[in-house]
Amino acid sequence: MQATSKRELRKRYNGKVDNMVLTNACVAPHALEIIPELAGDQMKVFEETRRSMDQLGSQMREYHPETIALATPHGLRLDGTIGVVTSEYIEGSLAAHEKSLKMRFKCDRQLAQEILRKAREAKLPAIGANYGTSEGESSCMPMDWGTFIPLWFLGAQNPEQKRPKVVIVTPSREIPLQQLVEFGSVIAEVAETSGKRVSFVASADQGHAHDAKGPYGFHPASARFDRMVQEAVEKNDLKRLLSLDPKFIEDAKPDSLWQMAILIGVLDRVPMKRRFVSYQRPTYFGMLCSSYTRK
Repeated sequence: MQATSKRELRKRYNGKVDNMVLTNACVAPHALEIIPELAGDQMKVFEETRRSMDQLGSQMREYHPETIALATPHGLRLDGTIGVVTSEYIEGSLAAHEKSLKMRFKCDRQLAQEILRKAREAKLPAIGANYGTSEGESSCMPMDWGTFIPLWFLGAQNPEQKRPKVVIVTPSREIPLQQLVEFGSVIAEVAETSGKRVSFVASADQGHAHDAKGPYGFHPASARFDRMVQEAVEKNDLKRLLSLDPKFIEDAKPDSLWQMAILIGVLDRVPMKRRFVSYQRPTYFGMLCSSYTRK
């Protein structure tokens, strides 16, 4: 799929593309083996999800986002607090099978600070997080794999000088899901008034207890949870996930619910048309890809 120019986007949306600042969103998994250079002998096993991530990447490039806001479960784990990365850069590397990949993105500090300000106005438990120095090249947050893997497909394939900036947020699992929904609405509100084209990414793997040989053992709740997520996407009813029993969530061991709660808030503010792309469970955890585009 070829990238669409801004002129073509204006034509497609009757000249209103500049007003459509929150252009699209997606749910993207973060298994290391999705990246072909790091897959080793798991290349074929993860092929379906890899193909889906390529599709999400092509779609992302069509919208030419200036900033990608991404929620990751594997960055800063701040008890009872939502983290908003306010550094100038993020940088990270991943290695497997004697191969190593590295990438660096510039952060959209202006958007991050505005999200943080609006979240505090809404009395949400959010805090800004920098690393290294207060500004400059050494103001650089280490990149976790929940950030690295989606961005490898959704932004790193652009030439470095044309890569979108990023805003990284880290939801807390200790606060009520409704607060994360409200935080998602804040992200959408800030994006809508930013004058920038912004995309949102929920970095999310699903249940992690599908296999007795996996690190979390086996529990039937994982399969049930994954079916519920698929149905929620297909029926455009993600809100049903907010009422799941906490014990059931603990048994299913998902990596997705908290980032998807933020997505629910984004979609509350900016309704979008959803598309279920794929679901796969090649090992002990499930992976789902879905996309959301402006109505």
